[in-house]
Amino acid sequence: MGRKVSCLLVLAVFVVGVLASGGCGDSGNSEEEAEGQPPATAPAASQSADSQLGPDGKPVKTLDDFPNGQDGADVEAVIRTDKGDIVLQFYPEAAPVTVASFIELARSGYYNGIAFHRVEPGFVIQGGDPKSRDPNAPDVGTGGPEYYLPAEFNDLLHQDGTLSMARSQHQNSGGSQFFICLGPQPALDGQYTVFGVTVSGMEVVNAIVPGDIMREVIIRPKSGS
Repeated sequence: MGRKVSCLLVLAVFVVGVLASGGCGDSGNSEEEAEGQPPATAPAASQSADSQLGPDGKPVKTLDDFPNGQDGADVEAVIRTDKGDIVLQFYPEAAPVTVASFIELARSGYYNGIAFHRVEPGFVIQGGDPKSRDPNAPDVGTGGPEYYLPAEFNDLLHQDGTLSMARSQHQNSGGSQFFICLGPQPALDGQYTVFGVTVSGMEVVNAIVPGDIMREVIIRPKSGS
């Protein structure tokens, strides 16, 4: 389809094999688009030598780079949309760098005004690309915070409401784009960094359509703390 390999994506397993799911900057999800995607490259052993490098050879972030975001066990995120609030809680023990990055970005106001640019019914909603602030941008789905996160693949499953980090084919290519699962997605288990879960507002998640805006993403003390 001529799409850039740097485009952030998530994978779906079809009966014909593992393919990169359509989207990557648009909301189209036709059968023709899905089948036109190149086969996805799963994390390979040959990448272990550069496991701390991003796809362009730049170093990835470490936990020390996020001193203000390391309280993930005690806080939660609230994504405020015109359709209601989505409340997320984190798994810092499973994905400490990813959680700390998300929290620090949210506290800085980074996510405010960013759209959910991709919705695949029955699969995921995806957002977090700053380029989506311009609805006419031709490359929505390729943006990020100008740094990379390490792959923190873990044993947590992609279930209904799971919060996970989007990436390109390179395992250390996460940034600010995330997705929330619309139902169990076992094909994604072990291939993407699960770092949280929806604890309230799943009806809002299910109502999101492409272009819906995150009016504000706030970090607050965890409910019941």
